[in-house]
Amino acid sequence: MVFGHQLAHHRKRTPRSESSAAVYEFRLKGIDLGLPDGLATPEIVQKLTDGTYEEDEAQSALRCVRPGFRVLELGAGIGYVTALCAQRTAPEHVLSVEANPALLPVIAANLDRNGLAGINLVHGAVTGPVAEGATGLFALSSGYTGSSLDGKGRPIRVPLISVHALIRQHKPHVVLMDVEGAEADMFDRVWNCPLRYCVMELHPKKYQPRVIKKIVDVMSRMDMTYDPVTSRGKILGFRKVWGATDPPEG
Repeated sequence: MVFGHQLAHHRKRTPRSESSAAVYEFRLKGIDLGLPDGLATPEIVQKLTDGTYEEDEAQSALRCVRPGFRVLELGAGIGYVTALCAQRTAPEHVLSVEANPALLPVIAANLDRNGLAGINLVHGAVTGPVAEGATGLFALSSGYTGSSLDGKGRPIRVPLISVHALIRQHKPHVVLMDVEGAEADMFDRVWNCPLRYCVMELHPKKYQPRVIKKIVDVMSRMDMTYDPVTSRGKILGFRKVWGATDPPEG
């Protein structure tokens, strides 16, 4: 077991022409990452440098994802956790959704630089039940973290995608989500999939405690229980409760 944070090596690569942006380069847990200068706020660069960037989410992916598991990732960021998931299972088993269009080429580039091309990367904001083809306003914050459907920032129109449609399409064993409060609308009914783990970041400032109770209740109806290993602070993890005739988690 490793205690503390492993510092990430990074450097800023100079653009080859005036029309291209400088790119910060990092390496975390064996994953090579690039972040364009325009998206690199000092806070994000510091976290990428000291190894605390998406640390809890990364540990959850390493804990939950196993060879052959299908993974549904809601909120891909720059593709760091996406890459970890693809390494643990296979790129074709990962379906990742990101609402910020500026991050899509960043995610694709980061997967390419790690030899992990082939995931299904979808542009849109995931929510609860919604009509096919619906769109909504997505608020872009400074940098890229904290952008959300109900936040403050520059509004852009993005596709809205029902979490239930994604569940039906991908039938995930693992669901990982960081959707800045949109999780409140995703637990109106149980998910029909072979779920083994679900890990999400809660945003209690954006909704009442009864929303968290609803999430826990729906997970319980799916034979999912609180997972202390993947839960920490606002990160809430669940794992499957196996019956006497079911295979163990290992």
